[in-house]
This record gives sequence, C-alpha cells and structure tokens, in this order.
Amino acid sequence: MAREKWNFDATHSSVDFVVRHMVVSKVRGRFTKWTGSVEFDAANYADSSLEVSIDVDSIDTHEAQRDGHLKSADFFDAATHPKMTFKGTKFSGSGSDLKITGELTIRGTTKEVTLDAEYLGTGKDPWGGTRAGFSAKTSILREDFGLTWNAALETGGVLVGKKVDIEIDVELVKA
Repeated sequence: MAREKWNFDATHSSVDFVVRHMVVSKVRGRFTKWTGSVEFDAANYADSSLEVSIDVDSIDTHEAQRDGHLKSADFFDAATHPKMTFKGTKFSGSGSDLKITGELTIRGTTKEVTLDAEYLGTGKDPWGGTRAGFSAKTSILREDFGLTWNAALETGGVLVGKKVDIEIDVELVKA
C-alpha cells in the first residue's frame, strides 16, 4: 500500500480535552472548528503526514462565561493567537498501535508532543467511499504553553489543574 491522501469527516470526529477543576472534579471541553490534511500509509506508518489547525474561538465547555474566559488573554488569548496547530514529524508503530510525534503550537509556543494513537481500520461506506478511523491521546502541562492563569483555593490547591488530557477521535474519508 502507498501513501494516500485523506480528508477529515468533521461530523464524525472530535478534538476534546479534560482538566481538573478545584482539585476535586474534571471539566471537559472540545474545539468544534478545525481543518487539516492527512496522508497515511497503513503498510508503512513512517511514510505518513499530518497537519491540523484548530480555531481557538471554537472552544466549547458547555458554559459560555468559562468559554469567554478561556478565549481571553488569561488563557488562549484568541485575539492574538487565533489558531493552535499540530504538525506530525515522526510516525511509528505496528498493527493498530501508532505513535505520532509532532510540534504542537499553542499561544505562540511550540513544544514536541507524542500522541498515543490507535488505528481502528478502514472500510467502505454506503456511498462508495473508503473511511478510516483513529483515536489518539496525550497529556500536556498547560503552563508549558503560557497558559499560567490560576487562583489559589482557600482549602488548598488551585482552581485549574496544570495537566490537560487531550482526546482525539477522527474519521477520515479517502480523497
């Protein structure tokens, strides 16, 4: 099999995150607008490419006031840094297990991040197309990307956790 171009099916894909809130719970959110390109070789993962651009203003935590705060200069500073990007630089693995290492840029800061991914396989859709599925996870420290705002709690700890878990599920359509 050779490297093939794929398009994201955004209606069957998600870019989600989870962060601790007040030490005792977790808040979940997602980004609803993003674009990118994928070239994938299922027989040779190393010969693949991935680039994604996420619209920071599309953040959705199901709470408008919190979303506004996350878009502000306290966090993502969407007015100055409207996009987050990820560019895959190294692909490895075998079978359904895949590692995707790349450059994640948030708020103008770029760091190397590795996604632990699962290739879910390919199949024909009812319209004659071919689809492929992937799930991926990683964790980052938000302060590494300049997201340093926080508030101390009277009972100890802080309002917003440092670690952010990122969960990605994508369905691709062969171009």
